[in-house]
Amino acid sequence: MTNETTISTAKPIYFIGGNKGGVGKSLVTIATLDYLQQQNKKVFLIESDTTNPDVWKAYKDITQNSCISLDDADGWITLVNLCDANKDSIVVVNSAARNNMGVSAYGQILNNTLAELNRTLVTCWVINRQMDSIQLLKEYIDSVQDSIIHVIRNAYFGEEKKFELYNGSKIRTAIEEKGGKSVTFPDLADRVSDDIFSKRISIEKAAKELPIGNRAELTRWRSEVKKVFDNIIV
Repeated sequence: MTNETTISTAKPIYFIGGNKGGVGKSLVTIATLDYLQQQNKKVFLIESDTTNPDVWKAYKDITQNSCISLDDADGWITLVNLCDANKDSIVVVNSAARNNMGVSAYGQILNNTLAELNRTLVTCWVINRQMDSIQLLKEYIDSVQDSIIHVIRNAYFGEEKKFELYNGSKIRTAIEEKGGKSVTFPDLADRVSDDIFSKRISIEKAAKELPIGNRAELTRWRSEVKKVFDNIIV
């Protein structure tokens, strides 16, 4: 009974990955934060894109957070310690495009502490239609074996059927056989996403302050995001 109770109350770690610049990790991260906050979940943001911390700038005043580099062992040690120090929070990690080397070298630090942390690691891997984002996913799986992995096809790059390289791949079969899901993240009009990032504001604030047409598009998008995240975010 004790073990069942402990497992049921454990807070997950959501690692938003992709390890390739420009696939849409930052937008997926702020969508994850927004989705959780709409459900009144307590969230701790870890921003690892220390060069261009757009997510941190938008959410630093409304979410507990830390900005750390995951390029070296020290950053991964800090990540584990932050997860341990914030047991009552869901942790959301926004990874940087350059983090693939750090994951390969030091990802085991997190992987080996998940049981003691009593946390589940859930990776949301964002892809475009190119092969390299799939190849980088293979490297990630080799480094962090104990993560549940969901692959997020970013519809900014086209509708679901256009992701032929991933859709027909062996890696998709392997991920789904292990309980992971393949989902399609809805596209958001450029003028609205540009507003969010240029103004460095949260989605909640954008939904109140942007012009009415922009807000209408944001409301549509949030509704579509919810349908997707209801399947992969606990």
